[in-house]
Amino acid sequence: MSIREEYRADIDAILAKRDHLGADYWTTEDKRLGKGGPFSTLEAVRLLLELGMDISEPIFTEVAELIFSTWKDDGRFKLSPKGAIYPCHTINAASTLCHLGYAKDSRLQKTFQHLFDIQYSDGGWRCNKFIYGRGPETEYSNPFPTLNALDIFRFTDFLNQEQSLNRAVEFLLEHWTIRKPIGPCQYGIGTLFMQTEYPFGNYNLFYYLYVLSFYNRAREDDRFLEALNILESKMVDGKIVVERVNRKLSGFNFYKKGEPSELATNRYHDILKNLGRHES
Repeated sequence: MSIREEYRADIDAILAKRDHLGADYWTTEDKRLGKGGPFSTLEAVRLLLELGMDISEPIFTEVAELIFSTWKDDGRFKLSPKGAIYPCHTINAASTLCHLGYAKDSRLQKTFQHLFDIQYSDGGWRCNKFIYGRGPETEYSNPFPTLNALDIFRFTDFLNQEQSLNRAVEFLLEHWTIRKPIGPCQYGIGTLFMQTEYPFGNYNLFYYLYVLSFYNRAREDDRFLEALNILESKMVDGKIVVERVNRKLSGFNFYKKGEPSELATNRYHDILKNLGRHES
């Protein structure tokens, strides 16, 4: 994807924030790589890629080196100097690196195996952190980290080859039926989930469909197709209309709340391609 002139100012604005937390590459002096969203280390580079910056740009190599500096020998990533390492930390770091083209890196191969090793009994991924207390619903995996994990594995040779990933897909399809908040972090399918959000940053209908569309197990499932019909019912003249926005991105040009988005529509076309449908 090449940079469109109308997005250049947005790219410049994101690059201008690269030291906003006190250190370079959108991080703090003590390397808290997840702080500052959507202008954190892990998220800012994803925005730049989405806006058309070439993956070969030197800054992306430098950011990848920064992220890998937090990698542990057991495959996990420690995204802050203090505190526990949770599966979502490792998943988020690995996701950004996969988007940057490092899915074949030997360190990530170890990370992938680590994720398979800690996959929960219901097929998803979960953290043993119960910020909302404990109850029957917290015995489930966390849907959003599970969706992010599937986003990682679509870059790998495990895609549509590994049965463990089919279990993760089934877990997310079953959440479409359950709907209620589940997992220690209480992710549900309700009003906010149903609002079309772009760029991808939360557990929501559009990102849910985008990731699952890469998996054979999901594409012909009635639950997936029902969700897709809902997304398509919200489109205007074949274009995705953004309903939910991150307030920190409200001044940017590449999307506006309540208006069709070209870049978001491109992601919808990716879904159609995965389904073997022609763009309309």
